[in-house]
Amino acid sequence: MRALVVGAGATGGYFGGRLAEAGRDVTFLVRPGRAAQLNSRGLMIRSPYGDVRLTPKLVRARELTETYDLVLLTVKAYALEQAVEDIAPAVGPGTVILPVLNGLRHAELLEERYGGHRIAGGVCLVTTTLDPDGGIRQLNDRQELRYGSWRAPGPAALPKLDSWLGGSGFTVRPSPAIRQEMWEKWVYVAAIGAVTCLMRGVVGEVVAAPGGADFAERVVEECAAVAAACGHPVRATALRETLATLTEPGSTAASSLYRDLLRGSAVEGDHILGDMIERGARHGLDSPLLHLANSQLCVYQRTLSPTGRIASAQPAAVTQVNAGQPAGFTEV
Repeated sequence: MRALVVGAGATGGYFGGRLAEAGRDVTFLVRPGRAAQLNSRGLMIRSPYGDVRLTPKLVRARELTETYDLVLLTVKAYALEQAVEDIAPAVGPGTVILPVLNGLRHAELLEERYGGHRIAGGVCLVTTTLDPDGGIRQLNDRQELRYGSWRAPGPAALPKLDSWLGGSGFTVRPSPAIRQEMWEKWVYVAAIGAVTCLMRGVVGEVVAAPGGADFAERVVEECAAVAAACGHPVRATALRETLATLTEPGSTAASSLYRDLLRGSAVEGDHILGDMIERGARHGLDSPLLHLANSQLCVYQRTLSPTGRIASAQPAAVTQVNAGQPAGFTEV
């Protein structure tokens, strides 16, 4: 099998890099800036499971001329629509498209463009970040990729992924209930994103504030209510884990939304929070805390320059927040 990994950032670079390290045929679809960085320094992974530096195979969108067996889509949500069009030359009759974004909107968009018979649902569980030199750093020891049919019967080639992905240095788990797992991760990601961004602190800092743990619980309840209204109530074990994570005293856990906000980068607020609010509203749910967090991120997003960075008139607040970032900051 041959795979096209769309994006070589913290997620795509990690999973694609591990696959390449294991000898799989992997090509990365990247933008010009990232291509220059990887051509200059290679793809670097720093991990408790061992560091690696690779010379990756790279391709630009305009250079795609052949199809792949697997398209692993790992871009940020705000780059999704462009990526959906960019991959068109790579999608053949037997191609499996496996996105690992948060939420559900991306899978629906891909289904509309390429048909449900090509789409797999995916959940990745890994905590990684990009270092200033472009290297990928794994921050804990969890590294798992789950996938399954987005819509029955699903891609015919999906069973072949089991052996192809296996033995690549991370856990691979086919799932017969991938939509449920996608909903449960979405509830977690939306909740921790709303809590850390709205309160401008990691979980332990929020919990230490008066009423902080109660606030976090109410945010989780709002997210879980949307999932239940949409026919995917969060299972008891997953709900307990989410509540425990968001109310753990002293925890340095935070969300990728908060990380991007601290960096002055574009955020996925609309895809993670806005879409959940809209789906809840269809069932008569108000979700006031999610509304508040999403509004804050919308205001922040409008301060960004066309390059996706904080405009020059706005850096002081971000610098101040970064200065208070605690040691051992953990990203989700």
